Amino acid sequence: MARTDPSKILFLDIETVPQTYAWTDMDARTQALFSDKTRHERERDGKTDAEMHRDKGGILSEFGRIICIGVGFLTASKTDRKLRVKTIHGDDERAVLTEFVTLLNERFHTADHKLCGHNGKEFDFPYIARRCVIHGIPLPLQLDIAGKKPWEVQHEDTLELWKFGDRKHYTSLELLTHVLGIPSPKGDIKGSDVARVYYEDKNLDRIAEYCKKDVVATVQVYLRLHGLPLVAPDNITLV
Repeated sequence: MARTDPSKILFLDIETVPQTYAWTDMDARTQALFSDKTRHERERDGKTDAEMHRDKGGILSEFGRIICIGVGFLTASKTDRKLRVKTIHGDDERAVLTEFVTLLNERFHTADHKLCGHNGKEFDFPYIARRCVIHGIPLPLQLDIAGKKPWEVQHEDTLELWKFGDRKHYTSLELLTHVLGIPSPKGDIKGSDVARVYYEDKNLDRIAEYCKKDVVATVQVYLRLHGLPLVAPDNITLV
């Protein structure tokens, strides 16, 4: 595997929720469009529109929104590497995205910088880019990939690295940390709990802590897949 200086990588994870918690809160036009977009999957699985919205409303970027972006930074030291993880979170998606884009433009804006997530190429990166476009936020260099050749796109993905070319193979971050002997990122909630915790419990801070753990796990998996030492627990700072 080709190696990139890990200190040049911004590791990230996002948490998303449906724009409306209940199917009945969605306006009729949006309901019709959601139903049309999910029709084949809904009919295949025998689900109602409301059930599909419950399961997919936050995953589809046209019908969901980002409430939290977790980011991780590694130091350049190879012998005593340190990791700092923080979140950008809030109820105002535009404000969250604007702060994240500012971070990229100020600190991760050269051809040497990369983004890395678990399944980031298929979910996190395009989701962020689409929501930026929806809000009219200019795309930063690392997300503006239109017209670029595959080798010009500065993205890495721990899921893709683990696939080793097997396009059909999907492995969750939780399973991957388990088989690699890395402490699990999961705490007291799962991804399927995020919408409930956000809308019912109104506990965004809890979701942010969950997001940070996923970033830490992604970093450790990346280092392990490249044969590099893991970051010691004492060298991990969660802001």
